[in-house]
Amino acid sequence: MPLTFRKSIKIAPGVRINIGKKSRSITVGPKWLKRTWSSTGRTTTSSDLPGPFGWRSTRTRRPRNR
Repeated sequence: MPLTFRKSIKIAPGVRINIGKKSRSITVGPKWLKRTWSSTGRTTTSSDLPGPFGWRSTRTRRPRNR
């Protein structure tokens, strides 16, 4: 079984820094709507819709520099 490392640190209300083995990220927003920027270039927006819809998430990547 591989070893994994993940740590989440709350630095202010609605702001978290997430530290993993290979990347870092920052998450901003209230519990029902979050925006995450990762050191790998990934940007994720997550929202908790009311009713039976549950969590929705969209992922985007920054354009590569040429």
